[in-house]
Amino acid sequence: MVLRTAGLLYTVFDGTTQFTCRLAGKVRLEGIKATNPVAVGDKVVFDSHTLLIQDILPRKNYILRESANLSKRYHILAANIDLLALVLSYKLPRTSTGFADRVLATCEAYSVEPFVVFNKKDIWDAADQSAVQEWAEVYKKLGYGVCFTSAFVPATLGPLLEAGRGKTVLFLGHSGAGKSSLLNAMFPNLQLKTAPISRKFEKGRHTTTFAEMFITSAMRVIDTPGIKEFGMVRMRKQEVGDYFREILALKNTCRFHDCLHENEPGCAVREAVEEGEIAFWRYENYLNILHTCTYEPWKDE
Repeated sequence: MVLRTAGLLYTVFDGTTQFTCRLAGKVRLEGIKATNPVAVGDKVVFDSHTLLIQDILPRKNYILRESANLSKRYHILAANIDLLALVLSYKLPRTSTGFADRVLATCEAYSVEPFVVFNKKDIWDAADQSAVQEWAEVYKKLGYGVCFTSAFVPATLGPLLEAGRGKTVLFLGHSGAGKSSLLNAMFPNLQLKTAPISRKFEKGRHTTTFAEMFITSAMRVIDTPGIKEFGMVRMRKQEVGDYFREILALKNTCRFHDCLHENEPGCAVREAVEEGEIAFWRYENYLNILHTCTYEPWKDE
């Protein structure tokens, strides 16, 4: 299993020993469009003498995002994930519902179970608590696991520990959302680097520079660099609604089978939004994703 990727070097664990490997040329030349053909969590075949990775075994799932610098390329954050802990901060820095819903839609698309973690509970005032609770209730109603945590309040960590027990858990969120602090609170031996929030801009500073898996007594955790924007890739307009659970539940009751739920007559989804059965902000986030999807499989080279 790949524990860490850093440039062209990969740390591979065979259950007993860690090896620093490179990727064999024949693997690199198979037309993989990812910026990183091997990702943390991948199961690979490697030669312990030449230290070359010779093959990547089939993945049960993975999470990817648009490459920040290369058009028509994508970056695989991790593979073979049992649970994605989406770490959100209501303030300092604030995570938008749009960011959260992009990650949740990607989880739906790639068969990854999400668990929503509203972090930094210790800094919420009464108004914050009410707003977060309202946000969380929407996700709970949709069937998503939710918890409220603070790295400084050990009693809040139990639900997250229980949800991830015995699993491979990917921690994902904005810089400054508190991923590394949470992991340090749950597993003090990790001693991951953390940094204070920039008071001037109320934004987080990057402390994790690459994805890495840590094997603990409770679970296998993957810490990832903070993400500013979550660019979605390889998603067609016609399928975006399938990755919003409340929209998927109503799609067959729309008048037209190919309804995109924008301004078509007889749209059951827009009717549910108007009646308050679907949260308006969820519908807005759906539309924002819909309007940015330009993926056409037949043009994917």
